[in-house]
Amino acid sequence: MTSDIILEAVGLSKVFGGLVAVDNVSIQIRRQSMHAIIGPNGAGKTTLFNLLSGVMPPTTGQVLYKSQDITHISPQKRAALGIGRSYQITNIFPNLTVLENIRLAAQATGKDNFRMFKLADSFRGYIDRAEGVIDTVGLTGRELVIARNLPHGEKRKLELGIMIACDPELLLFDEPTAGMSSEQVPELINIINKVVQQKERTAILVEHRMDMVMSISDTITVMNQGRILAEGSPHEIANNRQVQTAYLGDLYGELA
Repeated sequence: MTSDIILEAVGLSKVFGGLVAVDNVSIQIRRQSMHAIIGPNGAGKTTLFNLLSGVMPPTTGQVLYKSQDITHISPQKRAALGIGRSYQITNIFPNLTVLENIRLAAQATGKDNFRMFKLADSFRGYIDRAEGVIDTVGLTGRELVIARNLPHGEKRKLELGIMIACDPELLLFDEPTAGMSSEQVPELINIINKVVQQKERTAILVEHRMDMVMSISDTITVMNQGRILAEGSPHEIANNRQVQTAYLGDLYGELA
């Protein structure tokens, strides 16, 4: 692995019974880039994403993070290494406030991570950090709102805040705009861009909204039937005849 590659998959496969969901996939993610993985339902992109994030183990192959083999390391331990992940379904503490959600996430990576129930005022540094994150994700003024009472778009912002409160170097976004209206998407795109660029982070994105993928990605990997069909810049992917043929009547219309 060269120094400009932060994450690499080598010969990853995942077999469920007789179904090969991911078939000998190798992929490299460059530092400080936005790398999208796209494909229709059943293409294997979500399974690949789950292999990269440690949600499931591969049948064969390796995942390397900064040249370290993390293939069989849990998502929790990967978080400690600097890998953060979001989910299609919001992953928050519904009965806690916005501030408490993000403060606990910040605290989880610090020396007080096993003292969750100590008075919050004792953790001024974590509160300050949480307030900075709240401002970054556009939730200023919503600090004391109970998370379950937030509209869906703000829950997405909160989940992003929880993820970056741990200060990860690599961000994994799984359908970050799922359930959001078209009107809400541009703001979230801007926030994601800001979060990634703010600390020169790297991001991997699985997303079905092609306008979003095309507007923010540096590199796009297209999957089909468990394998990589094509990879390149948004312009290269949009003009790739193999991609056009594979997605005629589906993805091609949006790409064109």
